[in-house]
Amino acid sequence: MRLDRVKLENFRNYAAQEVFFDPVCSVICGENAQGKTNLLEAMVCLSTGKSHRTRADRELIRFEQQSFRLEGTIRARDRDFVSRIDAGAGKKKRITINDVPVRAASDLSGVLNTIFFCPEDLQLIKEGAAARRRFIDTSLCQLRPRYSAALSEYQRLHEHKTRILRDCDGRPDLIATLPDFDLRMAEVGAVLIHYRSRFVKMLSQYAAPAHSECSGGREELSIQYKTVKTVTDPFADHKTLVAQLQEHQREHHHAEVSSRQCLSGPHKDDIEVLLDGLSARSYASQGQTRTAALALKLAAREIHKEIIGEYPILLLDDVLSELDPKRQEYVLNRIGSGQVFITCCEEDRLHSLLSGSVYRVKGGVITRQ
Repeated sequence: MRLDRVKLENFRNYAAQEVFFDPVCSVICGENAQGKTNLLEAMVCLSTGKSHRTRADRELIRFEQQSFRLEGTIRARDRDFVSRIDAGAGKKKRITINDVPVRAASDLSGVLNTIFFCPEDLQLIKEGAAARRRFIDTSLCQLRPRYSAALSEYQRLHEHKTRILRDCDGRPDLIATLPDFDLRMAEVGAVLIHYRSRFVKMLSQYAAPAHSECSGGREELSIQYKTVKTVTDPFADHKTLVAQLQEHQREHHHAEVSSRQCLSGPHKDDIEVLLDGLSARSYASQGQTRTAALALKLAAREIHKEIIGEYPILLLDDVLSELDPKRQEYVLNRIGSGQVFITCCEEDRLHSLLSGSVYRVKGGVITRQ
C-alpha cells in the first residue's frame, strides 16, 4: 500500500498544494505551526473520511474560505486509485473513489489504511478508557466495514437514549420508549463486543513479543479486554451476548433513570495492559508505559498487514523526538516494510537513522529537498 500523491486546496493552512511522495520513507521537517501535522491529518482524512483532531469539517477549512478539497493517488492491492473529498459550509460532503461517489466515508478504508502515532499516544496506557477505545475503534473501522457501521449506529442510539434520560423528568412518557432503544443497543453492542474481543486477542499476540524485544526480555506484557460484567465470555455467539447485555441493562435501569445517564453498554469498554501481571496504568514507569504504547501501535500495524495483506501507511508525527535512542532504534527497526511518513523539526538527526526523501514545510508550502 502506497500513497503517491496528495493535493490540498484550502485545507487548514494550505491554500493550494500538490506533493509527490517517496514510495518508502518521507521525512517532513519544519518549525512548529507550519503545517506538518496538517499534512498528516489530510492523509488520515483520505483513509477514514474524517479528521482525528476534530469532528467538525468546518474547522478543516482554510481561514476565510468556504470549502476544502483533498485528493490522493494511492496504489493498493495491485490497483491504482484516486480518492477525493469535497466538503464545505452548508453543503453535504462529497467523497469519490476513481470518480465514483461512495455511500459512506468508511468506504475510503477499502483503499487506504493508516496508523497514526503522535507524542500524546505515548501516554495511551496512562490515559482513561476513552483513549484506548478510540485506539481500537480507529483500527477496526478501517479493517471491518460492518464494525464501522455498527459503531456509528450504536453512537446514535447512545446519544438518543441519553437525551431521553435527561428529558424524562419533564416528560415521563419518554420512559416507555427505552425498551426499544435498549434492545437495539444490545443487538448492536453485541456486534461491537464480537469484533473488539477478537481484535484485542490479536493485539496481545503481536504486542507481547514486540514489548519483550524492546524491553530486552525483562518484562512480559499481556492485554485483557474489559466489557460489562454480565458478559462472561466475549467470544460467545451473538444471541448469548445480546441476552447478557440485556441482563446488564435491567440491572442498571433504575440507576440510569435516577442519574439521567446511560450506564450500561460497551461504550464503557476498556483494555487492561499488564506488565508481569500488574496493571501498567497503575504501576509502570514512564519508560515502561512508552514501550507498551509503542508495542500496541506497532502491533496494530501488524494486524492490518495480516488482515488486508499489505502494511498500512505509518504516520509518525514528531514521535521520535520524544524517545530515547534505544526506543528510536526499536521503532525504526520495525518499520522496514511499508511506506512511512515522519515529521520532525530538524532533519539532520534523522538522516543518520533512515533513508528516504526530505520535504520542508513553511507557512503551508511544501518543497522537496
